[in-house]
Amino acid sequence: MKKSLGTLLIIALVCFSCAKKQEPIVVTSEDYHSSVDKVTEVMIHDIFSPPVASRIYAYPNIAAYEILALKGDGYKSLQGQVTDLSPIPQPENAAHINYDLAALIAHIDMNKRLIFSEDRIEAYRDSLYQKWEEQNSAEFEASKAFGLKVADHIAAWMDKDNYKQTRTMPKFTVDSEDPSRWQPTPPSYMDGIEPHWNKIRPFVIDSANQFRPAPPPPFSMDKDSDFYKEVVEVYDISNEITAKGDESEEIAIAKFWDCNPYVSVTRGHLMFATKKITPGAHWIGITKIAAKKTNSDFSKTVYAYTKTSIAIADAFISCWDEKYRSSLIRPETLINEHIDDSWEPVLQTPPFPEYTSGHSVASGAAAMALTSVFGDNFAFDDDTEVPYGLPVRSFKSFKAAADEAAISRMYGGIHYRAAVEIGVNQGRSLGQFVVDNLDMN
Repeated sequence: MKKSLGTLLIIALVCFSCAKKQEPIVVTSEDYHSSVDKVTEVMIHDIFSPPVASRIYAYPNIAAYEILALKGDGYKSLQGQVTDLSPIPQPENAAHINYDLAALIAHIDMNKRLIFSEDRIEAYRDSLYQKWEEQNSAEFEASKAFGLKVADHIAAWMDKDNYKQTRTMPKFTVDSEDPSRWQPTPPSYMDGIEPHWNKIRPFVIDSANQFRPAPPPPFSMDKDSDFYKEVVEVYDISNEITAKGDESEEIAIAKFWDCNPYVSVTRGHLMFATKKITPGAHWIGITKIAAKKTNSDFSKTVYAYTKTSIAIADAFISCWDEKYRSSLIRPETLINEHIDDSWEPVLQTPPFPEYTSGHSVASGAAAMALTSVFGDNFAFDDDTEVPYGLPVRSFKSFKAAADEAAISRMYGGIHYRAAVEIGVNQGRSLGQFVVDNLDMN
């Protein structure tokens, strides 16, 4: 009798275990936020430049989005809307596929292909794979196979965007004979990064120079010239706000929007980097804040990230096209040479030409994309910089946040007024074009 009861108990446990494995796998918007957060974490570790980081965000989001568009929740494919994107493969056994799960798997796999520290993504992925396998092996395997198939398709499309070719193109050449031309800045005196980014295939805009801004004021160190007045304005603002001390609102704004992954710190004979998020990563963080505040479901969350990351990626292509066309010298160089040789900007000057401001252009574009998703006058508390020791800042709208991001570059002493004002408008025009030309829902 005891043996019979023991046998029944074993059978019951086996049946329970089998039943447990057949539970449907539920993927939530929090799971997608976690995947985005993971790739941001790895990008900070690997130190990617702002333009390259924008590319890393865009492709995985598109891979996930295209799967959800196929699912049929009212979202439309980007095929025919985004440059050279062809339809993703059709699933072979649709009945067994969890489309949300497949989208997340495609996102994770694309993340792994785009960063250096693959092991960090693999460890994250494997912990999820084990959990899903235990929940429902049949559903997991079918969804995984489809998700990876789509990732292969998106990766093949990605590989034709000229990124690999730009890795072997010549470095930016410094012309010491031209006083207007950008020169490397202290403390690291790095070469100009990504001088060929305008050759990267755009996503929605027609070409890198479609939103070419008006040129900056003509270079002149004549004290009556518009350009010289902009140089002096940067110097005067910097002195004014630093006199107030670290508690000044302008310095708080400058530091909040710094987002420079190249900051170098010198201690004695040692120099090391402090790792931070990029401007695009800050706006991806704002996307997360908006999605969570609105309790957006999985599909809308992916939609918001995809639209915003596309706008940011095209913004960097547009901005970098102008940066290396005008190749304008930074305030730090001119102020040290002509006004005050001991002056230092509030923020460390990033290693690329001045005009237009990258953060201004990217912020303007991201704000337009997010406004189209979540509405105008969308108030939010931005805690994106809390992990880096900075307090929460509150905004009445995405556009207001973009305006603050733009002026922060003047407060930081790294841009002239024209670069931030024309830059944010350049981004807004580009962002509106992206919104107008993407029919996603």
